[in-house]
Amino acid sequence: MSTIAHERFEAVIGLEVHAQLLTKSKAFAPVAAQYGEAPNTQVTPLCLGHPGTLPVVNENLVRYIIKMGLATNCGIAPKSIFARKNYFYPDLPKGYQISQFDTPICHHGYVDIEVDGYEKRIGLTRIHMEEDAGKSIHDQDPYNTLVDLNRAGTPLIEIVSEPDIRTPQEAYAYLTKIKQIVQYLEICDGNMEEGSLRCDANVSVRPRGQKEFGTRTELKNMNSFRNVERAIEFEIYRQIELIEEGGTVVQQTRLWDTNKMQTRVMRSKEEAHDYRYFPEPDLPPIIVSNELLAEIKEELPELADIRQKRFVADYGMSEVDAITLTESRYLADYFEQVAEFTGSAKFAANIVLSEVLRVLNEQSIGIDKFSISAKRLSELVKLKNDDKINSSAMQDIFNAMLENSKTAEELAKEMNLIQVSDSGFLETLVDTIIEENPDEVARFKEGKKQLMGFFVGQAMKASQGKANPKMITQMITKKLEG
Repeated sequence: MSTIAHERFEAVIGLEVHAQLLTKSKAFAPVAAQYGEAPNTQVTPLCLGHPGTLPVVNENLVRYIIKMGLATNCGIAPKSIFARKNYFYPDLPKGYQISQFDTPICHHGYVDIEVDGYEKRIGLTRIHMEEDAGKSIHDQDPYNTLVDLNRAGTPLIEIVSEPDIRTPQEAYAYLTKIKQIVQYLEICDGNMEEGSLRCDANVSVRPRGQKEFGTRTELKNMNSFRNVERAIEFEIYRQIELIEEGGTVVQQTRLWDTNKMQTRVMRSKEEAHDYRYFPEPDLPPIIVSNELLAEIKEELPELADIRQKRFVADYGMSEVDAITLTESRYLADYFEQVAEFTGSAKFAANIVLSEVLRVLNEQSIGIDKFSISAKRLSELVKLKNDDKINSSAMQDIFNAMLENSKTAEELAKEMNLIQVSDSGFLETLVDTIIEENPDEVARFKEGKKQLMGFFVGQAMKASQGKANPKMITQMITKKLEG
């Protein structure tokens, strides 16, 4: 795509995000909804579409979606109903999905994103409840498609954005924000690779300044945040080039091909009337009372945006550090525990941002899998704050703590890293160094203050690194300048 073409057109993007909820059982059936179990072991007659079976609403499905609605500034409908979305597919034995159509429980919300140095508000059209379909498996049998119905009936919420997104980067930032919110609320683990967070994108382009939308395509099969960004970027370029060449964009569903890094046609795009929605006759309306709404509001955690502002205000940290520490609710909790145990947010932030995050990145794990508890880490920080160990020793002890469960002080003693702070011993050491280096002493007294590093170095060498450098510095200053 040429630069001129890019200047002439703009993209209009809307995202539909499905979040699989962390309920113990399925949306409408009393059976577990766990990932990774043997095929067709988590099913009931209801999941299999047997005649005469009746659905019952999982209470947490309702509570979790209300939490999400409140966290994204949505209006909460006092009454909403379920609907049947009718279509035929082998992994949908009932022949329909239970969803919501014209009465979503959450509506007209928004989230704020920041990308490339500017902030933007992305509107949310709706958030509604539905159940997942099963899974068709095409790569385990050379002649047949296999069907696993473990996922059939898994509770989902679908988060539908307004077409407010204009760039692939904004789409990435929006998706990251949605993931962060569902994780903070603890209603979804946000794992896109395992399918617990899935995203479809509606993409169209139009000449800049035009109000009417262009013909849109829907993109599917994007299994990572980066692939969402790449697929949208490719589709924008494809549509613009097609229009410039005199062609017409056709409304269709396209798949993202990760090998060829391009989109390809899957099918013509369905409209809502193709699904023949009608009210679900076997489920009563969902009534959200003021009491229930107030109760769920009380359960909401402090979300990332609010926590970032508090970290800057209360702990005096930079906005960049606050954003990093609040990216995950559990990392923010961990940092605050270390800060509470040590009594110093500054030292807690330093070690979490440097050493802890280094290990998490190297091992590709979350803070929940980190081997050093906040209490153990705070004991290490206290050793350093109390001048019992130096910075080099702190690093060595930290690395040792990763491998075993001993306390920082136990390891410091075992590794012979406790600093000597005995004033009598250190004074004798300083006297010896001054006596053995008369030329350096004379130059120091003449104004060569940089020689302090030489004296401290000699003391550390003579004490095999155990002398407290702060006390050594104070003693030499007193003796040579006093």
